[in-house]
Amino acid sequence: MSSVSVVIPCYRYGHFLEQSVGSALTGQDGIDVKVLIIDDASPDDSADAARRIAKADPRVEVLVHERNKGHLATYNEGLLEWADGDYTVLLSADDRLTPAALVRAAALLDAHPNVGFVYGHPVRFETDRPLPPARTQGRGWSVWPGRWWLEKRFRAGHGCITSPEVVVRTDLQRRLGGYDPRLPHSGDIEMWMRFAAHADVGYLRGVDQAYYRVHSASMSKTDFSGQLDDLRQRKAAYDVVLEHSADALGEADRAGLARTVNRKLARQALYRAARAYDRGRTDQVPVDELVAFAADCWPRYEHLREFAGLSVRRRVGTKAMPYLQPLILSSVVHKTRERLWWRTWRRTGL
Repeated sequence: MSSVSVVIPCYRYGHFLEQSVGSALTGQDGIDVKVLIIDDASPDDSADAARRIAKADPRVEVLVHERNKGHLATYNEGLLEWADGDYTVLLSADDRLTPAALVRAAALLDAHPNVGFVYGHPVRFETDRPLPPARTQGRGWSVWPGRWWLEKRFRAGHGCITSPEVVVRTDLQRRLGGYDPRLPHSGDIEMWMRFAAHADVGYLRGVDQAYYRVHSASMSKTDFSGQLDDLRQRKAAYDVVLEHSADALGEADRAGLARTVNRKLARQALYRAARAYDRGRTDQVPVDELVAFAADCWPRYEHLREFAGLSVRRRVGTKAMPYLQPLILSSVVHKTRERLWWRTWRRTGL
């Protein structure tokens, strides 16, 4: 029987713990599951909620920090110091697993020792709305060469995983380490790519593996200035994974991957700058900083078609552009590509 260690970090989310822990222990028949709740010095009664759950179920352990260590240190404590099952899951206290998610993931990992981690589709849901139904009858699985999957991520310039839907082979996690403290906001994508440089990747087709909670406050708040921070954090993640993977990837391979992702990130920055004109939000979006970021990523940025589109918008001007945007071909082309990517990701996980 395969064993799975589930690490649930918690900070002020004690009211979600019963649902989160329950999803890991219920409906996961045929595997040995144990759970560790790590309360990171929550100022509310989260630690008490965790202790009540542990008292009622011997499969649950609780660790309470006397002082707040931060999310990455808390993650790594559970992943690298406590987890000893065959496979490991990091599940946020406000997220949930779907029924039999661990069973499906363990079956793939059992069948393919070369696979370092497996993931499936996450279902996004809001706190104040009913939980949407999850697909639990899959269409089989795919096993991709890790290097191929890694290159796909560099070509895309973004991740395709939220986090709770991932199950990792524990010995690989211990060997390659956990979250890099230099990446407080993009450590997850770096870690998955680091794993892919050393092992193959599994994907469960046509099935939902986890519920990812999107809080209403974060959905209603739009931070246009955060677009630049997002790009910077992603670039940092790609830079770090190339650093971490020097032993697995040759110098020429790493140089090629760096060129690929830097060009992609430059295009994304210029596209976001152009869209600020389309939406009449040049006073909210840091257009000049986005262009500077693109120049830093790709010195020949002025030769990219996204820069040509941005130049047209600058000539048209902020006031007229929202009305003329449908006539700008490049915007239509990019919007279509974004839709196609979304449909492909929904179908294949890539």
